[in-house]
Amino acid sequence: MLAAIAVFSLATVQAQGVSFGAKAGVNFATIGGDETDDIDGRTGFYVGGVVEIPVNDFFSVQPEVVYSAQGAKTKFSETILDETFSGESTVKLDYINIPIIGKFYVVEGLSLEAGPQIGFNINAMDEFEVSGLGMSESGEEDISEFVSGTDFAIAAGASYKLPNGLFFSARYNVGLSDINDDPEFDDISNQNNVIQLGAGFLF
Repeated sequence: MLAAIAVFSLATVQAQGVSFGAKAGVNFATIGGDETDDIDGRTGFYVGGVVEIPVNDFFSVQPEVVYSAQGAKTKFSETILDETFSGESTVKLDYINIPIIGKFYVVEGLSLEAGPQIGFNINAMDEFEVSGLGMSESGEEDISEFVSGTDFAIAAGASYKLPNGLFFSARYNVGLSDINDDPEFDDISNQNNVIQLGAGFLF
C-alpha cells in the first residue's frame, strides 16, 4: 500500500520539483498499552533521509527512511527482610522506519503533516542494573525474540521550511501494532509512542 502511494505520487509530478534532503533530531519515546503504569520514557535520537515530492502548490508527499532509537525505562524497589532490593531497566528498541507523509501547506513554509509508517526492528536489548540483598549486578540481554520484527504507526505533526531549504519539525508517532512477541504474555499488548523534535535540510 505504501509503495503504491509513492508510485502514484511520483507519476503525478515533474522530476524537477522533487527535493532530496536529510533530517535528524531527538526522540522522546515510551511504550504504551497493558501493564505500563510504571514505565518512563527513553530519550534517544533519529537520523535519516527524505524526499519531498510536490503534487501542487499546497500539497506534497514526503517518503522518508529513518533510523530511530526508541524504547522505555522502568524502575522498581521492594523491601525484603528489612533490606531494599531495587533496580532499573532500559529497553532499547532500534528501528528503521519508513513513513509516507502527506504535507499540507497552510501558509508559505508552514505545513501540517500526517501519514502511515512502517518500522523494522533491527536491535532489541534490555540494559539492567539491580542491587540489594548483599548483591549488585548489571548487564545487557538480547530480547529480540520477544519483540515483533515490524511496527505500524501513524505519524502526525508540523514543520516549517525556510526559503534556503532548512526546516524544523515536530512529530508524534502513535503505535498501532502490538510489539510484544513473548508467547508467555500473549494476552498483553504494547505499542511504541514517540515524540520527535528535529531539523533538516532540503536541496
